[in-house]
Amino acid sequence: MIRSSKNRLTEKELVLFPGETLFDKVGRAVCQAGCLPRKELFEAWEVARRVRRRFRSGRVIDLACGHGLTAALLLLLDDTSQQALAVDRTLPASTGRLYAALLATWPRLADRIEFIEGPLEDVALAPTDLVVSVHACGGLTDLVLERAAAVGARLAVLPCCHNLDDADQGGLGGWLDGPLAVDVARANRLQSRGYRIFTQRIPEDITPKNRLLMGEPSR
Repeated sequence: MIRSSKNRLTEKELVLFPGETLFDKVGRAVCQAGCLPRKELFEAWEVARRVRRRFRSGRVIDLACGHGLTAALLLLLDDTSQQALAVDRTLPASTGRLYAALLATWPRLADRIEFIEGPLEDVALAPTDLVVSVHACGGLTDLVLERAAAVGARLAVLPCCHNLDDADQGGLGGWLDGPLAVDVARANRLQSRGYRIFTQRIPEDITPKNRLLMGEPSR
């Protein structure tokens, strides 16, 4: 299976998810929906399970959410999170189709995810929230980090599409390649704001933009 494929998962791919694990059940639901690229399933899963190993409970805020699969997975992996907001400037037209497919298998998700189409800046955050963003392009990742850090919320981002003309490289561009310098600068800024940070990678065969940055207030 090529996990980085951008082809949509459809009912033809149901055979790829034959087991009774949570991941296989999610994979089958995604295939039934027929609207999600394969790589997005794997990206959301790899991020969500790493986040839940580190952070439990709290309202989930999935910013630049796409179809909102990461939000759904975080609820499935930890039922002590009762609610999630899935927010994007423009939600995919097929968002409802994917959510309906997940509800068919997990009715307990009903009324627990609110999908919001609009500016990320308009979402009110709280210190008890868990703020996540998977591949928010360029400066959107910085917006997510700033908004979460401003209220002292736990956070996790998987950055992508680094805009080296505008991004802060922390003076490290002469030693590190540009995107890595940007992400190191992001981690340093979080630490300077009193955050404990945790850095991991999801598998590179899913995406080369695989650096996962997580943080929580240290005081």
